[in-house]
Amino acid sequence: MPHKYLLNEFEDFARSAAKAESLMGYVSERIHRHIPRYNWVGFYLVDPGDSGALVLGPYAGSFTPNPRMSFNQGLCGATASTGRVTVADNVAQDPRYVEAFDMVKSQISAPVTAFRKLVAVFNVESYFISSFQPALERQFVESCTRIVGKCLERIAAAHYVDA
Repeated sequence: MPHKYLLNEFEDFARSAAKAESLMGYVSERIHRHIPRYNWVGFYLVDPGDSGALVLGPYAGSFTPNPRMSFNQGLCGATASTGRVTVADNVAQDPRYVEAFDMVKSQISAPVTAFRKLVAVFNVESYFISSFQPALERQFVESCTRIVGKCLERIAAAHYVDA
């Protein structure tokens, strides 16, 4: 598995994170800094006031993303509405792509679930075509979503026990 050292860091951080947003920020920053072809890394959270929309969460990157999108908008919306990973090897050829920055060439969006419910979409964009083509790159992104989902479940369970 590529980037195993990052996954190990994320798992360690997740065990003690008091808030899932701090883990999301850590994941975004570390990936953005350590994988040069991942030019924008971040999370869109399911809007607590509108279960059919996503709002921008923690991210790291070289441009300002769209602050909000509906489940029927863009690749993140496609992931949110289907609950499946969405990959565009060339965003210019994917009609679902919503442009935030004209240098983006490829994108992967993966669902983050907790208690089998969608809570966020993890989104990575690259200035290079087919950045997410190798299966191992996709597995890495999906592994990140599982770590965040488990952290959310741990925090919710601890909160429930404390209540």
